[in-house]
Amino acid sequence: MKKLLTALLILLPSALMAQEQVYNFSFDTWSKSKGAWDLFPENASDKQKVWGTVNHGTSFLGINTTVPEYEHVAVKGKGKAAAKVSSRSIMGTFATGNLYTGKFVKIIGMSGAEMYHGTPFKGRPKSLSGYVHYQPGKIDAAKAPYKDQKGKLDKGQIEIALYSWKQARHFLSTDGPSTPAQKDPDIVAYGSLVLDKDTGGYIPFTIDLKYVNDQEPGYLFIAVLASRLGEFFTGSSKSVIYVDEFQFNY
Repeated sequence: MKKLLTALLILLPSALMAQEQVYNFSFDTWSKSKGAWDLFPENASDKQKVWGTVNHGTSFLGINTTVPEYEHVAVKGKGKAAAKVSSRSIMGTFATGNLYTGKFVKIIGMSGAEMYHGTPFKGRPKSLSGYVHYQPGKIDAAKAPYKDQKGKLDKGQIEIALYSWKQARHFLSTDGPSTPAQKDPDIVAYGSLVLDKDTGGYIPFTIDLKYVNDQEPGYLFIAVLASRLGEFFTGSSKSVIYVDEFQFNY
């Protein structure tokens, strides 16, 4: 009996790891610092600082592209909130509304940003589910190679990728677009949902993860984009995406 209990104690941490979720997947916890909204509490630990936005790069202008939404939520109840992510035109430059696992560092002039992509994660989930409400506008900002998209309806995206990274990926948008997950040599699994019309309210979604190898995941990257081509400064300054109650399914 003693040997059995010892074995169970050894297996328990790995079993819990296998069912790993992400801090603040419900998007209920928010705080504000120097005018910028954060998706973690005041005096948060490093482990709680999972989600990043560009808010700390735009808040000096009185602008937050990602904010808490307390009325329009997928699941109502005391203390419930959702994340509202909006694309904007800021001082004449298009800025896609985004929410991602990682850390924002700083704005670089009016041409880009420095950030870290990813949060430590060891699980191998089958899918990601949750609720999304997308309200696209017509694309009013477009740059090469997507100038032909101007006037068309914008598209939003929820993207998820597991990587074998040993540390978060440093990223400078001024160096050009990030490497597509499917082409990254460190990719373990990938899934994506593209939204090409107004959902008319919250709808449930499930994104299946496609595993491409048996590598152990080290980092997780999730990106919620109000304008999926925003990395190319292309999108609508009127596009808004709401997300709520995310969950990994095993």
